Amino acid sequence: MRVTHWLTFLAFIALLITGIEILISHPRFYWGEVGNVNTPPLFTFHIPSSRDTVPTGFGYVMPDQNGWSRYLHFQAAWLLVLTGVVYLAYLLFSGHLRRNLFPTHEQRSFRAYTTRFGQYISRIEPTVAELHSYNVLQRSSYLVVIFVLFPLIIWTGLAMSPGVTTAFPLVGSLLGGRQSARTIHLFVTIALILFLVVHVTMVALSGFRARMRAMITGKAQLTETELTTKELS
Repeated sequence: MRVTHWLTFLAFIALLITGIEILISHPRFYWGEVGNVNTPPLFTFHIPSSRDTVPTGFGYVMPDQNGWSRYLHFQAAWLLVLTGVVYLAYLLFSGHLRRNLFPTHEQRSFRAYTTRFGQYISRIEPTVAELHSYNVLQRSSYLVVIFVLFPLIIWTGLAMSPGVTTAFPLVGSLLGGRQSARTIHLFVTIALILFLVVHVTMVALSGFRARMRAMITGKAQLTETELTTKELS
C-alpha cells in the first residue's frame, strides 16, 4: 500500500509537470478527430505558446520544452499503469477493497458524511483505528479516483496515440475522436488535481504528522486520550 501510494504520487507529479509543458506547446482544445491552428477551437487557454505557429495574441513564444516533456510524460504514464496494476491486484486478492474501501452500512448515510466533515473542520485528532482505515468521505473519493478517474485518464491518453488508435480504432472513436480525448484528458486531470488538493487538506486537518508517519512507516502513534486509557487499564 505504502510503496504504490508514493510511486503513484511521484508519477502523478511528473505527469502534471510534463503535461503543463505539453499544453503550453498548443494551448487550444477542440472536439472531434481533427484540430489545428486552422480549426476553430472549443476553448483556448490565454497563455503564450512555445510554438510561433500557434496564434495566442502574445508577441513572444515560450521556451520549447516539448521534447523531453513528452518522453518523461510517457515514461511516468507507464509507471502509473504498472503501479496501478499491482495496486488493483492487491485490492482484489487481499480483501482490502471490501474491508477498507467500500463504505460500511453505518457510513452510507448523509449524517455520516456531515459528521465526518464537521470533525475535519474542527481538527479532531484521529484515533489509531482511523489511521489504519478510511472514513466515508475517503472511501467514496478513493473509489471514484481508482475506478473512474484513473481508468479514464489512461483511456484518454491511449486515445491520443496514433499507433493505438490505428490498431484499435474504438479506443478513440468511443470518445468522439483524438481531439475529444485530449479535451476529456484535460478535465479529468483537473478533477485529479482537485482531489489531490482536498486529500492533502484533509490530511493536514486530521493530523498531518500522524497521517504521514502512518503512510511512511506503517505505524500509528497513540493519541493522548488513548495513552491515558491504556495506562489506566
